[in-house]
Amino acid sequence: FGGYQLRHQRAGATEYKRVVMAAFTTAGAVGITSYLLKAEFPRGLYIVLFTAGTVGLITARFARRQVMHAIHRQGALLTPVMVAGDSGHVDAIANVLRRETWLGYRVVGAVTSDRADQTPAGLPVLGTTSDTVDVISQHGIATVIFAEGAFASPADFRRMAWELEEHEVQMIVVPALTDISAQRLDVRPVAGLPLVDVDRPQAIEAARWIKRTGDVIGSAFLLLLIAPVMGLVALAIKLEDGGPVMFRQTRVGLKGQTFECLKFRSMCIDAEARLAALMAKNEGAGPLFKMTHDPRITRVGRFIRRFSLDELPQLWNALRGDMSLVGPRPALPTEVAQYDSDTRRRLDVRPGLTGLWQVSGRSNLSWDDTVRLDLYYVDNWSMVQDLMILAKTARAVVGSSGAY
Repeated sequence: FGGYQLRHQRAGATEYKRVVMAAFTTAGAVGITSYLLKAEFPRGLYIVLFTAGTVGLITARFARRQVMHAIHRQGALLTPVMVAGDSGHVDAIANVLRRETWLGYRVVGAVTSDRADQTPAGLPVLGTTSDTVDVISQHGIATVIFAEGAFASPADFRRMAWELEEHEVQMIVVPALTDISAQRLDVRPVAGLPLVDVDRPQAIEAARWIKRTGDVIGSAFLLLLIAPVMGLVALAIKLEDGGPVMFRQTRVGLKGQTFECLKFRSMCIDAEARLAALMAKNEGAGPLFKMTHDPRITRVGRFIRRFSLDELPQLWNALRGDMSLVGPRPALPTEVAQYDSDTRRRLDVRPGLTGLWQVSGRSNLSWDDTVRLDLYYVDNWSMVQDLMILAKTARAVVGSSGAY
């Protein structure tokens, strides 16, 4: 089932899926064999053995992944990788690998179709694409990522695969299809051509009753569970400066409809009036305003922002149907006014308390990365993905990663 192959261990969902498939296949084989041989196998032991065993295997794999991610973030046990292709595509891939250090790749350099000392982003160019095999031997490359522009024709790729056959090198190809989840892709060879069936985007599915039902049940349960915490936060805000506890702001939701988004007030009372004076210090790109040390944030506000406690009242928005537990970041009307046609795709689903942007860097992300992740979520929605995002959100909030 490939559960021990390195290429399948890079993606958690794929690894867990293969472990579960292997466990169920083994359970089925043992059951059928016992029946055919009329061997005695206690049913209770059979159920407990494979249920506990599967859970144990997944838990062990999860723990191993967390340990390896921590080691990779410290810069240890990294896989030396080289990126091949046009300079622009090479830089885009290298930037992702450098940012997502937990993946465990160390970008050594690039080989490009044009001769240059370095790419526009400063990545060393080790040679041209025709020098790939020599560069691999000289620099001890373990993985080669072929981006767009690496080959002029399919025959060139086939010849490159032949040349790398004798080397212990992993080949990864970045297709022209980007930001499409594996669940929407189905590869089927036809007459030697690897044709890819692409399922439709999932924005319509994300707006249907199954997601809304999960939002109602989840938000109602969480509101009851954390009511004491919300009471303490409200008391702390009131005692600090005597101002209002809640901050109400107009945001844009599903299909461009506006709603009143609720948050615990984390800034001084006249924060909106002081915003214009701080625009010159804006650290964000695009329509977002970001400032690492915003002087408008109160002492209580800094604490509740660090652990995202200021966003707890949005559970009421989720219960009402203005928002969802998971979705794109709720945007201001002034931000939406600056959207291009692609970015407006974010409005095809309800905005969320958390999303891919939250678990991928929060305030550390650029505007372009935030939009890309939101559009990926809209097009590739699934309930499994929502559950994974919620689980990762809890970890990101506890670690207060990227919050300010």
